[in-house]
Amino acid sequence: MAVTLDQTIAQKQHTFLSRLFSNQTFWVVIAVILACLFLSVATDSFATSKNLFNITRNVTFTAIVALGMTFVIITGGIDLSVGSVLCLSSMVLAVTMHAGYSIEIGILASIATALVVGAFNGVLIAYLGFPPFVVTLGMLSVARSLAMVASNNTVVFQFGPDHQKLLALGGGAWVFGIANPVLYMIILALITGFILRWTKFGRHIFAIGGNEHAATLTGVPVKQIKVAVYMISALSAGLAGIIQTGWLGAVTTNLGNGMELQVIAATVIGGANLAGGVGTAIGAIVGAALIEVIRNSLGLLGINAFWQGTFIGGAIILAVLFDRIRNFRRSD
Repeated sequence: MAVTLDQTIAQKQHTFLSRLFSNQTFWVVIAVILACLFLSVATDSFATSKNLFNITRNVTFTAIVALGMTFVIITGGIDLSVGSVLCLSSMVLAVTMHAGYSIEIGILASIATALVVGAFNGVLIAYLGFPPFVVTLGMLSVARSLAMVASNNTVVFQFGPDHQKLLALGGGAWVFGIANPVLYMIILALITGFILRWTKFGRHIFAIGGNEHAATLTGVPVKQIKVAVYMISALSAGLAGIIQTGWLGAVTTNLGNGMELQVIAATVIGGANLAGGVGTAIGAIVGAALIEVIRNSLGLLGINAFWQGTFIGGAIILAVLFDRIRNFRRSD
């Protein structure tokens, strides 16, 4: 039977709308917009330029780490060590600069530290078959301990001759008054999206998450890619640590404590599947945005901050429930 042009167009439109409405990221974006509109009406301080500036800047640290976590979760893994790696990288940067070295040397030492930790995690998981949960849980403790050793468990707030350069790097606003951390987040999100969407490496990551055994049979270098994604996850934590150090102007051994839960929550809320095979850069960003809006709204509405975990945990459960319902519909 012949199909008319109008029928073809209608079918394509229907398919586009179906994909849009079944996309978890789309609904998270709607939730963020509705929450912002509600808070703008319900409070006098939410829509102020100062509060919005703080929200966008606070989102960046979780979002940057979530971008790296997305690679890991797409492969079906998990990285519980990102908060401690952020702290360790920040402390290495601070201690190196405090000793009189330049900001360039400090950043290189910080990034190298993160990459070594990520490679260690990846090798144990990919080549020795250790469960990701166990390895990264152990590294969570090890990295935090090393940060305490490096600083003798003290606060570092003097960064040597390049002190002001570091503060400008993390706390400045070089382009159109936009906070530097926000610019870094946008750039890293674009890079992440490009890698996942347009490169062979990205396709291999999705292949591993979809069916690791089949990926191995088709010639995908599964072990090498697993090591790479854990290095990327640690690198993103290290970069966030460098930026956050410049923003805060000090480093303590509590930095990044509990951050791994917020990061995992951001990726899952944004549409990533803990079983692997699903995840996007934009999902990580909007997931982090929703978490920050929730955190910010509690204080503005006079709600006890202890409820934050309840709201975020509930959002995770709803996100997983949404994914399960979507899978059931596809199977039917």
